[in-house]
Amino acid sequence: MTQRMERLEKLARQVLGEAIQDLKDPRVGFATVTRVRISPDLRHARVLVSVLGTDEEQTETMKGLASAKAYLRGELGRQVRMKYLPELAFELDHRSEDAQHLEELLRKIHTEEE
Repeated sequence: MTQRMERLEKLARQVLGEAIQDLKDPRVGFATVTRVRISPDLRHARVLVSVLGTDEEQTETMKGLASAKAYLRGELGRQVRMKYLPELAFELDHRSEDAQHLEELLRKIHTEEE
């Protein structure tokens, strides 16, 4: 990946992260943009989002983000100059949950050894 694409993805992550915090939709809970992957042709962007809360709260947050997609895409276009404005696809990022689960397993193994 080129440095330009890396900078663009980082900037998109910052802009979308701030825009999501400003959303007034009550369905959107505590959501953090963890990563943005923009296709080489700049037409599509996968936005990975970490959401704190229950499965139901995560589902509701993702619904809220989906309904705010046009607004968020517009914010991205206003703040980042790109040849094309990418279509946004929001996905739940489970990496933090996986890390927490792994940490619990390691802790359990450690206590069983003692």
